[in-house]
Amino acid sequence: MSHRPLPGRRSVLRGSLAASAALTLPAGLGAAPAFARSGRPAAGWGVQTGDVSADSGLVWVRSDRPARMVVETSATESFRNPRRWQGPLLGADTDFTGTTRLHGLPSGEQIHYRVLLADPDDPRRTGEPVTGTFRTVSRSRRDGVRFLWSGDLAGQGWGINPDRGGYRIYDAMAKLDPDFFLCSGDNVYADGPIAATQALPDGSTWRNITTEEKAKVAETLAEYRGNFRYNLLDENLRRFNAQVPSVIQWDDHEVRNNWYPGEVIASTDTRYTEKSVDVLAARARRAFSEYFPISTLRPGADEGRVYRVLRQGPLLDVFVLDMRTYRNANSPDNQTVDPQGILGREQLEWLKRELSRSRAVWKVIAADMPIGLVVPDPMENKPNFEAVAQGDPGAPLGRELQIADLLRYIKHQRITGTVWLTADVHYTSAQHYQPSRAAFSDFEPFWEFVSGPLNAGAFPANALDGTFGPERVFVKAPTASNVSPAGGYQFFGEVDIDGDSAELTVRLREQDGTVLFTQTLRPGLVGQ
Repeated sequence: MSHRPLPGRRSVLRGSLAASAALTLPAGLGAAPAFARSGRPAAGWGVQTGDVSADSGLVWVRSDRPARMVVETSATESFRNPRRWQGPLLGADTDFTGTTRLHGLPSGEQIHYRVLLADPDDPRRTGEPVTGTFRTVSRSRRDGVRFLWSGDLAGQGWGINPDRGGYRIYDAMAKLDPDFFLCSGDNVYADGPIAATQALPDGSTWRNITTEEKAKVAETLAEYRGNFRYNLLDENLRRFNAQVPSVIQWDDHEVRNNWYPGEVIASTDTRYTEKSVDVLAARARRAFSEYFPISTLRPGADEGRVYRVLRQGPLLDVFVLDMRTYRNANSPDNQTVDPQGILGREQLEWLKRELSRSRAVWKVIAADMPIGLVVPDPMENKPNFEAVAQGDPGAPLGRELQIADLLRYIKHQRITGTVWLTADVHYTSAQHYQPSRAAFSDFEPFWEFVSGPLNAGAFPANALDGTFGPERVFVKAPTASNVSPAGGYQFFGEVDIDGDSAELTVRLREQDGTVLFTQTLRPGLVGQ
């Protein structure tokens, strides 16, 4: 395996990341940690980088008060002759969050950075710097690519448990030294309150760190912001964010379980005083854009959307989908004509166009929902469905029509190297899709890999829908519903593309990093 070594990163984690690692939580509640320089702006929520390219990247921070964001970068952790980047003024309009775009960076290099927060009235008064590091995308095929993916954090009331050391899965992921981490949605559970304790089946008690905003379902902008802040109380996550760039997409729980545009919450759901899901989604989207460094959601970005393509060198392009914002209403999903589908017309045409333009060996389609797994919508008192499949193994119906159109296009345009990654269903599995087994056969074989949750309840495996001929090659899932993280079944996946052979290897891993399943795919071949 020719993945390039990481000079200096381990020493960075021991040294310059010590400031992030040293942040401690107050007992019981989640206030931002304090720094030694009292009366000066503090970045107690750590730093993040996102949407890193060969020559650019976004750096994120949150202040505890109005401040000017300043970023310094260096080729070494000593920060000799640093390059300085003047960032935005952080204020209440963005919940004191902000991102700074770094550009003109060298490709394939380790970038060390530190964020300073300056008093807007006195730039000489700065808080304690917070440091991080990331690797820019290499333009050399020989360097290879390694990344991880998963989803579903703080779900079903299973939050940050100090007795278990918090979100320990992030430490296991950090040890693999990935180029980036793809979060496939459900970054927060805005519809899932977190109580101080939950009873476990063995009679013991799960204890959560709690906050005021997590005491009820999120409705106001302040409550949505509080949901995104909650996870950053975890030291493991803050340390991971300072080491590994992110590629973030969203799904339903950033807003509300199984939501779709135009939905009106039933009057019987007394948890919500705001019944318009469109209103809730707008508030959630604003908080989402404030708390993650996403290139297409930055203030002033022309696109203003979640879906995007991230070029990761000659070996890999990542197509980040949004299967939530443009979908039609959840329904029995058995209509014979469905131009809107789960992606919407505009996003589907964008995806076709960008796949055709891609010259990368591998094209990872990052989907926030699975293709052939039947996901019912339990929020409705009727047989509605939440994802693409509806359990009818015959010809495509409903949202399957749009996926059939896409798969047909990929085949007829001779687009090779497509691999589907997702989370959502709270277990891990590998499905191979084969036209010889399918009711709809005008496509080339492909793989879909599922991983997650990061820290949420685990659930039994979903049924397969035979329309696209899936075969479940591997699965690990509990037999009971809502198994807590204490009971295991927390997962993440790894994708490793070798720089010499260009072979792509997927490893499905448990929360401690143990490999459960491995599949290697050869470049340029169909069906594998």
